[in-house]
Amino acid sequence: MELNSVRERIDAIDNELTRLFTERMQTVAEVARVKKATGKVVRDPARERAVVNRVTAQAGDAFAPYVKNLYGLIFELSRNYESMLMGERSPLGDRIEQACREGEGKRLPGRALVACQGTEGAYAQQACEKLFEYPDILYFDSFDGVFNAVEKGMCEFGVLPIENSTAGSVTQVYDLMEKHSFHIVGARRLRIDHHLLRKPGATGPIRRIVSHEQALRQCSEFLSAHPEYEAVAMANTAVAAQFAADSERDDVAVIAAKTCAELYNLEVVGESISNVQSNYTRFICISRRLEIYRGARKISIMCNLPHEAGSLNSVISRLAIAGINLCKLESRPIPGRDFEFRFFFDLEADPRDPEVVQLLCELERKSEHFVFLGAYEER
Repeated sequence: MELNSVRERIDAIDNELTRLFTERMQTVAEVARVKKATGKVVRDPARERAVVNRVTAQAGDAFAPYVKNLYGLIFELSRNYESMLMGERSPLGDRIEQACREGEGKRLPGRALVACQGTEGAYAQQACEKLFEYPDILYFDSFDGVFNAVEKGMCEFGVLPIENSTAGSVTQVYDLMEKHSFHIVGARRLRIDHHLLRKPGATGPIRRIVSHEQALRQCSEFLSAHPEYEAVAMANTAVAAQFAADSERDDVAVIAAKTCAELYNLEVVGESISNVQSNYTRFICISRRLEIYRGARKISIMCNLPHEAGSLNSVISRLAIAGINLCKLESRPIPGRDFEFRFFFDLEADPRDPEVVQLLCELERKSEHFVFLGAYEER
């Protein structure tokens, strides 16, 4: 009975808090109207600081940290509401809306010149053929070469691996994103089935395994069971297959797709050696132009946030308030800035929703550096 009595008091306090919060937000709307009429910006750091100092002093030392965190959230909600009422937006909003209008009813073209890293037989080639019905593929030695080909207009599109379900993110690709101007226009998940291949007729023991570093990680359990193998990372699984086929050594094997056995006259000596059979890699399709095709329900952004407590939490809280699912968060070091990081967000959201566009404009304003990477369909 005593607990129930205490809970009744809490319920009464919650009712009063809700009433007061609603009244505060209604007053915020009045503030927004005045600011819009006078040309003032939404955020006033000096005012926020003064409020925090006042309310934490009233709360006393025991509750001051809790009150400070509470008002941080209240300020965040108030700023978001003010921005919406004031209709604040950036040129980014216009670009997204224009791309949505122009892409209405369209999909990736069936025929295109597409840049891929590696050589014939690479998993990127398989992803490319899933994205395009009749691709004309131009191969490059590096991921940087793919970005350059798209950025300079040599190829209309490029296909790059971005993440594996077991080995994690392809950090090389994330690190190159800051260097290049591009947009993500599509994505495809491809099941990866690694096999062990070697020259036909080779009977001696295997001493060296070559493959891409991601493939080696995805088959780490197999390699651990064979400590006698020397694992050597190469630029691509198909490049490694070609190397094994051309090598004068008979003790070299390669981890690659079964299609590479046919392409490079190798034989399968180990079937499906990945750590897990449910092994998928996400590939992104990039373009120089911002294109938002029919069916786009995923949005990717890149931003540098202020190097201060709560800046990342502020973004995540704002996404939660908007009901947007954050399906991936990646951080990469910012070169030249010790222990500061650039963040990549993948969001499940509709770029045609005005509230989503407004939110992206808000995130752009609160970021030190912000890049809208694209809105696209992922299959």
